[in-house]
Amino acid sequence: MTPRSSSTSRGIFREVVINPANLKCSSLPLFSLRNQYSINFHLAWLGFFVAFLSWFAFAPLIPDVIKQDLKLTSAQVGNSNVVSLCATLFVRVVAGPLVDRYGPRKVMAGLLVLGAIPSGLAGTAHSANGLYFVRFFIGILGGTFVTCQAWTTAFFDKNVVGTANALAGGWGNSGGGVTFVIMIALYNGLLSSGLRPSVAWRAAFVIVPVPFLLLLATAIMVFGTDHPAGKWCDRHKAIAHRRGGPESDYIPEDEKAYATPDESKDDPEKKGGLADVQVTVAPAKDLSSSSSFTTNDLSNMVSQLDYAVNEPLTLGLALKVASTPLTWLPALAYFTTFGYELALDANLANVFLSLYKSKTFGQTKAGYLASIFGFLNIITRPLGKEFLPNCGYFGDLAYRRWGVPGKKYLLISLGIAQGLISLGLGIYIDSHHHPSLAVIIGMIVILAMANEASNGVNFSLVPHCNPCSNGFMSGIVGGMGNLGGIAFALVFRFQSVPVGKAFWIAGIIAMGINLLISLIRVPRV
Repeated sequence: MTPRSSSTSRGIFREVVINPANLKCSSLPLFSLRNQYSINFHLAWLGFFVAFLSWFAFAPLIPDVIKQDLKLTSAQVGNSNVVSLCATLFVRVVAGPLVDRYGPRKVMAGLLVLGAIPSGLAGTAHSANGLYFVRFFIGILGGTFVTCQAWTTAFFDKNVVGTANALAGGWGNSGGGVTFVIMIALYNGLLSSGLRPSVAWRAAFVIVPVPFLLLLATAIMVFGTDHPAGKWCDRHKAIAHRRGGPESDYIPEDEKAYATPDESKDDPEKKGGLADVQVTVAPAKDLSSSSSFTTNDLSNMVSQLDYAVNEPLTLGLALKVASTPLTWLPALAYFTTFGYELALDANLANVFLSLYKSKTFGQTKAGYLASIFGFLNIITRPLGKEFLPNCGYFGDLAYRRWGVPGKKYLLISLGIAQGLISLGLGIYIDSHHHPSLAVIIGMIVILAMANEASNGVNFSLVPHCNPCSNGFMSGIVGGMGNLGGIAFALVFRFQSVPVGKAFWIAGIIAMGINLLISLIRVPRV
């Protein structure tokens, strides 16, 4: 059998191409459910997706109906947005070490079940304090992002892991936009059926989030797998061993390779491992000190990702990871990008209402317009890796061309672009007494493209940072994203008049932090 490149446009999405050094998939066979890689990929993003059905369910309804029903002030609405992110910050940091010890599948299912409980109790809120309590515990669901990214990282190899993470994160994040549409449509439908507003919004929480959360948790436990090697406790067995010899605790550099299952077999992958896979081994090349790369070289290069295995967190390991500057490059970048996205998702409907509220512009229209930002994740987050023939997506293309530094500078460039656009949007709003709705929507779309693409590039970089603590690393980065959400939500909370001021303050923060972290060095491969 002739070796095939894992980067071919024909094979990257259809064929299962396995790296025998770690049993990870170096292609993206997303359109088949006959292998464990595709199944786990789709369960990962769907788990994150359904979390939004509860986590963001308040956002489209709270500016109007919930605010009136619970007699909330604008300050209390802003406080509830901040509270909803506080629990997620804690859960994301805790979820990382749990992933390293128990695996992302079990932690994901556990978070969905735990989050379903306060989701079902959302309708019991009858005061501001009750709302704070419910939204705080629903914030548990935000931790599913860590498990989503750690799960795809465990199953996909270094040449496509950026694309896999971006697709899973983008499709999952689009749940924020879907939630706006579903909750508004359901609420309006319940009103049409005769329910009072105070009953309709409470019923909507029971009808939508809870069943989906429990259904996905069940599917994850029944159909998902922990690791390419089978059980999570067997993950060390995925490390390549000498051909014809016993297992080894290291990988000889001359045996690093990519391989493809024999296409004559229908489905060699089984739930517990990779049975009867016939492979062709192509010798690899160590390019860690090379100054220039080619596509073929980089597809075979040896890096720590080839043999890294998640290790349980210890105090010493935690201190080592926390004291490494490389840890804080994606973490601080995510503070400015995903943090900003969370704040906008929570506040954008309120921004539209404050600017345009009238007899013809109410909660429904504001909610649908605000959903645009979340919906764009379907396209923009994966386009953090622009699709090109034979090259994959942009982040992985940058990796093949320039190594890890290519991902770093792409990430920083998008972060600075987000800051500039946000600054311009804020200045435009504040300098016009009646700002054009079309102009604002256009700028928000451009802002979303930079912001969400940056989120996608970020988690193509994360696997290269502390790969033996990928869960903990994902938890730190995800937690910093939520800390950014709290910080930017506070900006919108205290700078709501004039509303444009919050946008340009957020833009200055994003530009400043991204310029600062550009000084942090990254590994070559």
